[in-house]
Amino acid sequence: MWITFYHQSKRYRRSLELDDTKANRKLATTKIIPEIIYKLNSGEFFKTTIPTVSEYAKISLELHSKNRKASTTYDYETSIRLHILPTFGNKPLNEIKPSDIQLWQNSLLEKLKPRRVRNIRATFNTIFDDALRDEIIDKNPISRVKTPKLDKIEVKSFTFQEMKTIIETAQGEMKAFVALGFFTGLRSGEIIGLKWSDIDFLKKEIYVQRAIKMGVVSTPKTKHSIRRIDILDNLLPYLREQYNFTGKHNSYVFLNKDNEHYYDIKRIRNTKWKHLLKECNIEYRTIYQMRHTFATIMIENGEDILWVSNMLGHSDSSMTLQMYAKYRKRDDVKRAIFLKDI
Repeated sequence: MWITFYHQSKRYRRSLELDDTKANRKLATTKIIPEIIYKLNSGEFFKTTIPTVSEYAKISLELHSKNRKASTTYDYETSIRLHILPTFGNKPLNEIKPSDIQLWQNSLLEKLKPRRVRNIRATFNTIFDDALRDEIIDKNPISRVKTPKLDKIEVKSFTFQEMKTIIETAQGEMKAFVALGFFTGLRSGEIIGLKWSDIDFLKKEIYVQRAIKMGVVSTPKTKHSIRRIDILDNLLPYLREQYNFTGKHNSYVFLNKDNEHYYDIKRIRNTKWKHLLKECNIEYRTIYQMRHTFATIMIENGEDILWVSNMLGHSDSSMTLQMYAKYRKRDDVKRAIFLKDI
């Protein structure tokens, strides 16, 4: 049972933590409600301290600590520290209004992309949902504010000639790195998370089962991203050459100067990747565009969409088609010929 009442023009809703029965209604009428009225008049009712966003954010993080990947927890902590606490850290949870959320969200959109703002918003939403479940608040202000619309993902893949130039120009471990990106469609975190034990040269397969982000080794992005993919013949010589560099360590395929796995893809992106594109005189694009290049080239040349989808680690081919449909090769044939006599 719940009761709703107004005090000094403000609406309150509280759970009585009782089942809605005839006996409990009588108990509420004769005892519980009179006690609430007494506490309202004496001021005792409002002595319960509502936690601030900063205080409850710690509780919310702990509540989910056992069922989140370490990389996800890191993202939540970063969102809270950089984007939520500076604005709302000292405010009690029950004092935040939808208009506060809207103004905060507008401010974030001035400096961050909509996709990032959605992620930050989701973090804040979880905090409010946890507080709602604990009956600390009776409504979630974020639920009354529209989610920012996503920008369309920009597929700015490399041309076939650009891909060829990048692979030919790359030196040392970067040659195998870019070959993996262009010939498998692996995500960058999955590439630096590869171990030699994941690579089966006889079966020509790679078992993708981990990724590295900000020093944290975890499973790939989704459960469907844990997959076995083919090693194309074009990729084999680059992997064998890389084995000569790091195979003796029997650990990760790509190692830093201390013979340890890379802490994050940023270490490669900000140095070797940028320098490589500059040397090739090719416009800068993110490392992720190697993945897009693999997908677009394969689909443009008529490869089976189911195979491409599996290589990318998508949950199903519809996700792949949604993103890359415009690159699908269409034969110049007449459709619905059987209707010609109607």
